[in-house]
Amino acid sequence: MIPLSLYIHLPWCVKKCPYCDFNSHEASVIPEDEYVDALLKDLRSHQQDCGNRAIDSIFIGGGTPNLFSPEAIARLLAGVRSTVSISHEAEVTMEANPGAIQGNTETGDQFAGFRAAGINRISLGVQSFSPRHLSTLGRIHTAEEAGAAYGSVRQAGINNVNLDLMHGLPGQTVTEALADLETAIALGPEHISWYQLTIEPNTAFYKRPPQLPDEDTLWDIYDAGIHLLAAHGYQRYEVSAFALDGRRSRHNINYWEFGDYIGIGAGAHGKLSNAYGIMRTRKSRLPKDYLAGLAGLAGLAGANTHRQQVETPDLPLEFMMNALRLVDGFNLKLFEQRTGLARAKIESFLQDARRRGLLIVDGDHCKPTALGINHLNDMLIAIEDPDTIIRG
Repeated sequence: MIPLSLYIHLPWCVKKCPYCDFNSHEASVIPEDEYVDALLKDLRSHQQDCGNRAIDSIFIGGGTPNLFSPEAIARLLAGVRSTVSISHEAEVTMEANPGAIQGNTETGDQFAGFRAAGINRISLGVQSFSPRHLSTLGRIHTAEEAGAAYGSVRQAGINNVNLDLMHGLPGQTVTEALADLETAIALGPEHISWYQLTIEPNTAFYKRPPQLPDEDTLWDIYDAGIHLLAAHGYQRYEVSAFALDGRRSRHNINYWEFGDYIGIGAGAHGKLSNAYGIMRTRKSRLPKDYLAGLAGLAGLAGANTHRQQVETPDLPLEFMMNALRLVDGFNLKLFEQRTGLARAKIESFLQDARRRGLLIVDGDHCKPTALGINHLNDMLIAIEDPDTIIRG
């Protein structure tokens, strides 16, 4: 049975960061009760998509989810539990911005409320501990506030924490990038997401691009950072994800292994298996449209969901875009199970990638090489264009 996760999107934030291309919207007032009602109505429209499956993981993302009160999160999760089946050991993650913490950071009041509501994993969006880089990135917190937020999470008794960090920041040196990592490691989180800043369309940085480090510096940062994390026990299991033993993100692994997930909330996306193959879902992007689409639609919340069947020829690329991000790779039986296709559909790609030193194929197991990880996008292009040549 294909695993099932739930993604819940809370789209509001205090300030839009110049690099952010997520569906987030600045707001001084958030319609908590109305939005929670809409989310639960949205979820009810997906009950048949669950079948007999229980939800294995929940991820509440944003935006800035900790702008919502613990009471609202408690009502939301209680409603989720009464609507769909949740695994007893489900991983329940919530993103949080250190600059938006409410209550007493000394006693962890807000996070204690989130923990009582059912949150057992927190992902803190730190991005950097450098005042200069925090300012450039438009973050609303200081390095000291990031440390205090981490302490608040621990004080609340939450023992599974991820820190989000970025590298390759405007004007960043190797020394500065490693200093960020060293500060994060010293705090002792179970998980670190360490990813390179990229300039995305529809962002302030895209309109006014900052000066990023040159390619040599970017490589030096990457290479030194990988070794530093490994030296402190953080095992790289995905392109940008590093975890202590036994602390990999179960929710994200389900994405990368092409599992199913329901997406609710403004702009949320989902992926569901059905008798015809794979279906993608998406919700109205703007919060006002999302709320309007659900208002008064008792029992008809599905009217707010756009559903589109993935064409069979697109399935190999969709699967590989996720599975090849995993350092340990995937089993061909997983490909067959999750796509409904025979492995023969990707045989020529596998052999070509192996010949070019991008992939190790050992029986049923496929694993990207270090070169393949570093040239993942080029390898994916080769699925559709076998003449693509990778050198490195």
